[in-house]
Amino acid sequence: MRTAVVIGTGLIGTSAALALAGRGVTVHLVDHDPAQARTAAALGAGTDEPAEGVVDLAIVAVPPAYVAGTLADAMRRGIARGYLDVASVKGGPRRELEALGLDLTAYIGTHPMSGRERSGPLAATADLFEGRPWVLTPTRDADTEVLNQALELVALCRAVPVVMDADAHDRAVALVSHMPHLVSGLVAARLEHAEESAVRLCGQGIRDVTRIAGSDPGMWIDILSANPGPVADLLTEVAGDLEETVRALRSLESADLDKRRDGAAGIETVLRRGNAGQVRVPGKHGSAPKAYEAVVVMISDQPGELARIFADAGRAGVNIEDVRIEHATGQQAGLVQLMVEPAAAPALGAALRERGWSIRQ
Repeated sequence: MRTAVVIGTGLIGTSAALALAGRGVTVHLVDHDPAQARTAAALGAGTDEPAEGVVDLAIVAVPPAYVAGTLADAMRRGIARGYLDVASVKGGPRRELEALGLDLTAYIGTHPMSGRERSGPLAATADLFEGRPWVLTPTRDADTEVLNQALELVALCRAVPVVMDADAHDRAVALVSHMPHLVSGLVAARLEHAEESAVRLCGQGIRDVTRIAGSDPGMWIDILSANPGPVADLLTEVAGDLEETVRALRSLESADLDKRRDGAAGIETVLRRGNAGQVRVPGKHGSAPKAYEAVVVMISDQPGELARIFADAGRAGVNIEDVRIEHATGQQAGLVQLMVEPAAAPALGAALRERGWSIRQ
């Protein structure tokens, strides 16, 4: 691939353009808002000047509702040898293109499973997709050369290709992305009018659950409008689970011992089902999740402290598998959880104590 056109210079389009430009591809940037394309160009994502002649690949990075129309316009003008989109839903746009009677042999639907809470070109990074799954949904009629172009794009962005059926993809992202986003928003909404004294008690748990609720509502309306059925089906199931959980909790309020036992059993069932689902979430490098042990360290909110603690862990010969930070409310300090193999935890704790760190149990 030597030349590409990116249509839509938001977070995903600009990030892909940055990755391609950084690897020597000449990238032309197009956006309905010329100022946004100029911003992406100023960041080093390519040029906002039009391409002279046909480019190798056109990447359509617009909201799902506009994918079919944008692709149809680009294909009719013949601006590229191959075409793909990066929208978060795949079945609907493909059916819209089919209904327009276009030759889709030069088209492949794709979806990089990566993003941020922020949107727009200023949030873009060349490494946004690194190590992340990038779904490809080719049809049997797709041209082999276009598939190769899509695979090259994924490789240049250092992502991991995953081939799926378009509708299976839409059901999958409803489960692992779209439905959780709405549930996160519903939980976060409980905080809007909560007493300040309650909000001040927020810890890492509520931060974890509500993190993705900070995303742009307009962007999510576009996404959910393109995949409403699978998301609604999942929320119906969640609603059923919530009703059962509410009944179990009400039983725990009862003076009747048998009802309280039934309530406790109902809550245990929900929690154990959650345990069973959580362990299926892939762990490090996509492997089966491992049980790590946390070495908890008090750390001050000063420049260089994280670098120092990682350096001390390295001197102890211990690999940090994951890290979590919990900030102390109203204090210039926090707790860092260094997740390590269980066998390595005692040695790491002892080594950090020797270097003056305050270890918490």
